[in-house]
Amino acid sequence: MNLTLPSDQQKWLEAQVAAGLFATVEAAAEAAIAAAMIDSTQIEADDLDWAKPYVDKGRDDALRGDVLTHAEHKARMAARLEALRR
Repeated sequence: MNLTLPSDQQKWLEAQVAAGLFATVEAAAEAAIAAAMIDSTQIEADDLDWAKPYVDKGRDDALRGDVLTHAEHKARMAARLEALRR
C-alpha cells in the first residue's frame, strides 16, 4: 500500500526517525497507526452508561432554557478562579 501524507505529518514522522525513536519512517507510521487502533478500540469498549443521566439532565435543562450564555459562563469561571487565588 502506498500512502501520501500531508507535509506536516511527513515531517513529524521524519523528525521521529531523526530523533532516533524509529529506524524508518515506515516504522514510525506503523507505530502511530497501532497507537490509534488501540485508542479506537478502548473508546469503543468504554462503558459510558454512567454518563447517560448527566447527558439527559443537560438536555432537559437546555429544553427548559436553563442554560448559561458564554459570557455568563466566563464570568462565573473568572469569579471562581479569583476565589481560589485568595
